[in-house]
Amino acid sequence: MAQPAVRVPDTKVALSTASVYPESTATAFEIAARLGYDGVEVMVWTDPVSQDVEALRRLSDFHGVPVLAVHAPCLLITQRVWSTDPWVKLQRARTAAERLGASTVVVHPPFRWQRNYARDFVSGIWRMAGETDVRFAVENMFPWRYRDREMMAYAPDWDPTQDDYRHFTIDLSHTATSRTETLAMVDRMGDRLGHVHIADGTGSNKDEHLVPGRGTQPCAELLERLGANGFDGHVVVEVNTRRAMSAAERETDLAEALAYTRLHLASAAVGGAPPQRQR
Repeated sequence: MAQPAVRVPDTKVALSTASVYPESTATAFEIAARLGYDGVEVMVWTDPVSQDVEALRRLSDFHGVPVLAVHAPCLLITQRVWSTDPWVKLQRARTAAERLGASTVVVHPPFRWQRNYARDFVSGIWRMAGETDVRFAVENMFPWRYRDREMMAYAPDWDPTQDDYRHFTIDLSHTATSRTETLAMVDRMGDRLGHVHIADGTGSNKDEHLVPGRGTQPCAELLERLGANGFDGHVVVEVNTRRAMSAAERETDLAEALAYTRLHLASAAVGGAPPQRQR
């Protein structure tokens, strides 16, 4: 009897440069090359190299690691990176992506106190998406919680499926923190799911970004679904390694995350796509 063939999908697995923090953007390229990642997603933050397109191009060429996505500077600590105007930040992220050959710009929903930006965000993202082949993939976030208090920090909503966008990013650490049914959110995103941040979480108030498989999220189920359906976006390992006691320990975690992701993207099939795992 013939054994099932292993079908390796075309989906590329990238390393987020945020995954090596507090190490540098340059270190992320080096690690991605050494471990065999297909590329990187550049988190634009306070590291000057992450903001410099020519420096990123040189790193990409030197290590032979393409930039597959650019994460726009949307964090509290990056409020002054590239500009204090959030639309200028997105314009510069798009330009960086175009010049680096990246297919996706990841963007967070606005903070609620960015009232003008939030009011025009949905229509503005549609307008910018119509001006380029680069995907603007809006990422799911989460309510901020402290003890028994909860604050809605994002507008129009931390759940981007409540609004109309051309492309989405699903982040499984964020689904854990928001205590969202992950696969239900993926279903709502449908064929507009354009980008994945693979990580794990336990549902705590903290955004944990655990190595996939170490929390409670359906990481394997999602990856198997993507592999079976021929997902044409990228899967990005975005995990927290800041507690690693050494460079070797950090690389072990990132190698484990890569192996886990590739294992579950690859699906066994006999003459066609396999059935999806049932929860």
